[in-house]
Amino acid sequence: MKFTTPLKPNSISIMLLGSGELGKEVAIEAQRLGIEVIAVDRYENAPAMLVANRSEVVNMLDKDSLVEAIKKHKPTYILPEVEAINIEALFEAEKLGFRVIPNAEAVNKTMNRKNIRTFAAEELGLKTSRYRFVKSLEELQEAAKELGFPVVIKPVMSSSGHGQSIAYNKEDLKNSFELAKEARGDSSELIVEEFIEFDYEITLLTAQNDKETIFCEPIGHIQKDGDYIFSWQPANMKEETLKKAQEIAKAVTNGLGGRGIFGVEFFIKGDEVYFSELSPRPHDTGMVTLITQSQSEFALHLRAVLNLPLNYTFFSPGASGAYKAKNESNNPVIEVPDCAFTPQSFVRIFGKPNSHKGRRLAVALAIDSDVEKAKSKVKEIVSKMNDY
Repeated sequence: MKFTTPLKPNSISIMLLGSGELGKEVAIEAQRLGIEVIAVDRYENAPAMLVANRSEVVNMLDKDSLVEAIKKHKPTYILPEVEAINIEALFEAEKLGFRVIPNAEAVNKTMNRKNIRTFAAEELGLKTSRYRFVKSLEELQEAAKELGFPVVIKPVMSSSGHGQSIAYNKEDLKNSFELAKEARGDSSELIVEEFIEFDYEITLLTAQNDKETIFCEPIGHIQKDGDYIFSWQPANMKEETLKKAQEIAKAVTNGLGGRGIFGVEFFIKGDEVYFSELSPRPHDTGMVTLITQSQSEFALHLRAVLNLPLNYTFFSPGASGAYKAKNESNNPVIEVPDCAFTPQSFVRIFGKPNSHKGRRLAVALAIDSDVEKAKSKVKEIVSKMNDY
């Protein structure tokens, strides 16, 4: 593959549909190869826009606006980075000859929990928790009665845990139904899942191009209300259990097709491996790979998109922790402690133009000789951070 520097009209270009902290890291990797970046999001000065060649503010749920932006910038590759995207616009883009990553149908399946769960459980026959889809409070009550409490309730389309909750009894169901309306995406239908008393959960980053599929070391993580707060790599798991997860991940990504990195999530209970969800792009729990691997998940994503070799080396055990805003601000200032700047500690500030309580503003990272030491460093950094 040939790269042009400085950029010329025939240069390779990528369009990010969603320009948050994950898109920002993809943009940085693209810039390192002299690839033009067009950052698109629903608001100005999104993180990836700060390092992009061009940017566009678009209502990505509006088909016509999104197609117009694609036709205007004519990207070589279109990389959806969030769930809240008009899927019909991506199918239209493919009809016009644009390359969607991994492909429009894969995005259609994975960015809607109904589609990916049906695909995994019913088409591929993978082991998942029991589930039902509902559209009303009455249907939710019936599903919860059938599955048994507690149940996990999620909008079929949302991001960062928005609208997700656990109902422990029938009195919780009305509140969960109302909470689901806060989703960034489609909350007209909900998925109700049996609560699995799992031992732990992992993300298995799976990268594929036209020639090969590779797996990163498994990432353990803790989520709160469906949103990532802490992750570490490698997760401690049996080799045979990891092999099962890899086989499932490959089956799903092969079934979806296309190029790129996929964040495949699993629940592990004993030796049982339950497929949970899948993101057809870099995963928030995978930010730990910024320091643990020779090629981060963002670099691997770009290499897969470009059909380049997917070799990488795992350097060191590490951990990551999200710093979430404590205050509201139009121009947030992040206070970072000195312990974030040791030889084995790092911090990445996303550069979001405004904050509200609970919004991710930065990530703390650390490596060490073992995961537990790295976790302790990250917890110390996050506990001493502040914003105003």
